[in-house]
Amino acid sequence: MKNVLVLCTGNSCRSQMAHGYLNHYQDALAKVYSAGIETHGLNPGAVSIMKEDGIDISQHTSNHVDEYEGIEWDYIITVCDHAKENCPFIPAKNAERIHHNFSDPSKVAGTQDEIYLAFRKTREEIKEFCYDFIKEELMN
Repeated sequence: MKNVLVLCTGNSCRSQMAHGYLNHYQDALAKVYSAGIETHGLNPGAVSIMKEDGIDISQHTSNHVDEYEGIEWDYIITVCDHAKENCPFIPAKNAERIHHNFSDPSKVAGTQDEIYLAFRKTREEIKEFCYDFIKEELMN
């Protein structure tokens, strides 16, 4: 079984969505973890938008990357530029590092509709990325 780390700045939104989809699309190929270089708590907007798509992440926790020290990673996926640029050194001699910068819907200011649309757009992009990752990386 592979070990996959999804890394973001605060482990509250984008990494949590990716964690949810990666678990949803597979249950026997990889153990999925998500973490941040900081911890900001679980974003209620992320929980809500994922629930709308049938995925419950409400029991996820916001974890710091240091909590997973000692795990031998097969994949480290950064989902924002800030985490990629500021990530502490993660010793992972064989890990494949993958980066995709998703927009942060929690930073959107505007009407409820504009905020909702931002969360939905990011969710759909993450959903597609995770589906492709499972198909291209874990199932080959």
